[in-house]
Amino acid sequence: MTAVGEHQVTSEIFSGMTVGPPGSEGYVTTKFYFRRPADPIAEAGQKQEAVEYDSDGDLILKRKGSEDVVHIKHSASTSLRMVGLQVWRGALLLADWALHYGPSLLRGATVLELGTGTGLTSIVAAMHAKEVVSTDVDLAGLLDLIKANIDLNRRLVKAKSTVLGLDFFSKEWSKEVMNKLTEVSVILAADVIYDVDLTEAFVESLVKIMNVKPKKTLYFALEKRYVFTTDDLDSVAPVYEHFVSYLEHVRPKSWTVEHVSLDFPQYFQYDRVKELVLWKITS
Repeated sequence: MTAVGEHQVTSEIFSGMTVGPPGSEGYVTTKFYFRRPADPIAEAGQKQEAVEYDSDGDLILKRKGSEDVVHIKHSASTSLRMVGLQVWRGALLLADWALHYGPSLLRGATVLELGTGTGLTSIVAAMHAKEVVSTDVDLAGLLDLIKANIDLNRRLVKAKSTVLGLDFFSKEWSKEVMNKLTEVSVILAADVIYDVDLTEAFVESLVKIMNVKPKKTLYFALEKRYVFTTDDLDSVAPVYEHFVSYLEHVRPKSWTVEHVSLDFPQYFQYDRVKELVLWKITS
């Protein structure tokens, strides 16, 4: 996270990627290139024959993965409160996960994304899911931006797409949100916490969501952000550490919580830094 002026931040991943001047809404557009898995079924861990032959006995060559692109409108820099108007590494990591495991874990599912931001991960999830419900706070045109980016990538989007307002700090959510929760089985979230208050609101919202049947599984990606403190005389990741401790404090004991190995392929172009982590939480 790079500071721009006193109150502005810019995601590091945009360096050298932004194309074109800002449009009429003030957004720039970035092309996020990715490699499509050559064999999604096999890469998702499902059994498949290693070689196949045609009726003449000739070997059928499997098509190699091709390059594709997601076009994303976003702000070039924002205040800390509106970082959802940018794309962060956690979203790209979760998009890699969705490309790799989508055929086995998302197909036929209704997927909820929390803190959708610009919509990149939702767009990739919609390549496999039955429906993707993209949610975020209804501020600064964020919901309209998600809709615009879904429309911009309609060629890739196969699932039904729904965009709804959902504020972690709100005590009551709309009937439409609550009704959708009864259909959701998979939840996605990436880099949605950056201070203590938001972390606690996110965890409390998660408890509320995952208590709604059917059983749900969350995949949560984030980048640990380290700071040096004189109290610790060391570099620590205070927001991440607070997330871990607060989750342990409030979560039902019936939940299973585990780290997901990051040994799946990288399809998008970004630095998969060691600070990136991916959690799996099942109700």
